[in-house]
Amino acid sequence: MADGSMESAFAQAERDALALGNRGPLLIDAAGRVDEAILDAYWRTGFYVFEGLLEQAEMTELQREFRDLSARVPAGNGCDTDRTGRPAIGDEDLQKLFRFVKPLTDPYGATDTTNGRYQVRMREPDRPADAPPEVLLQIGGILQFSDTALRIYGHPKLLKVTEAVNGPDFTPFTEVIWVKQARLGAAVSWHQDGTTHWDSPDLDEGTHGFNYMVNLYPTKAENALWVVPGTHKGGKADIRAMVAASGSDRLDGAVPMLCQPGDVAICSRQVVHGSFPNTSDTPRATFVFGFHRRSSVDGVKGWATEAYGDDSIRSSSRIIPLAIDARRQRYPDEESYVYQPFADDPVAFNETTRRDVLHNYQRRMIGI
Repeated sequence: MADGSMESAFAQAERDALALGNRGPLLIDAAGRVDEAILDAYWRTGFYVFEGLLEQAEMTELQREFRDLSARVPAGNGCDTDRTGRPAIGDEDLQKLFRFVKPLTDPYGATDTTNGRYQVRMREPDRPADAPPEVLLQIGGILQFSDTALRIYGHPKLLKVTEAVNGPDFTPFTEVIWVKQARLGAAVSWHQDGTTHWDSPDLDEGTHGFNYMVNLYPTKAENALWVVPGTHKGGKADIRAMVAASGSDRLDGAVPMLCQPGDVAICSRQVVHGSFPNTSDTPRATFVFGFHRRSSVDGVKGWATEAYGDDSIRSSSRIIPLAIDARRQRYPDEESYVYQPFADDPVAFNETTRRDVLHNYQRRMIGI
């Protein structure tokens, strides 16, 4: 597609995204109920953008912590020093949470990664002559690197939405920052996140849970995550057939998830989504964290070596009351969320729990 045609198509996709009726302020009534119109729009399209939910000061803190962290990450896969030769942040286990890939490639497309959920490969433009051999794509276990991310994780309004979607006994998923550097950011092939329950007779449009997404910088069609609205309802998608029908890796009906700093999007893990190589001049960094229904993980093997049971679920879920208390300490005038599974057993955020609960918490991840 010629550049002019691409620009026109992107502009139309942005207009289509804004016309979906699935964005606006997060409205919660005095009884703590999420506005039904918001939930209806989420279940209709598979995603919703809560506009202006986070205050500018909180976003500024998150951006600063991300910049500081980015300066201390390993220089590449397998490195234990940063780009200046200093010891990289964290111990050996933490340094494995930084994932690097070749610029402007699609590292997961048409591979067996994550049970083969990336069925097709996205276009891979030529790399600039001065491109580095590797660029950062993902920072896992982000809550132990950023106290601001931890406090956002414990945001009472977001946890109210989580309860409305997944029930009061919801469980955690995982937390990362996806990084799409300007002119160098890699693609992430079209996929659905869920892998475990597609053949279950109890499968419905919410079985595999959802993710929240906080974009640190403005997004536009060229650098955004793209979503195919409504595809969370139809079970496991044949993405190869969708690409063939569309005639390219730009799927018919796909729209960009347009966000400003301070917006928070909720996105079904069953909706078809992906992102193109970021050839634009605008970077993207997206803090992603998600939650499951307890009924979707209890007794299920998922991505672990053994089935998740009461002990493993409770151990993983301690991160939720920890984040709630971290937020309470920073925002004492804000009404905290009460997480029912730990209502009688709160977890305080202090140096002891930072060591015992937060450090390497990613080892207890629940994935389905």
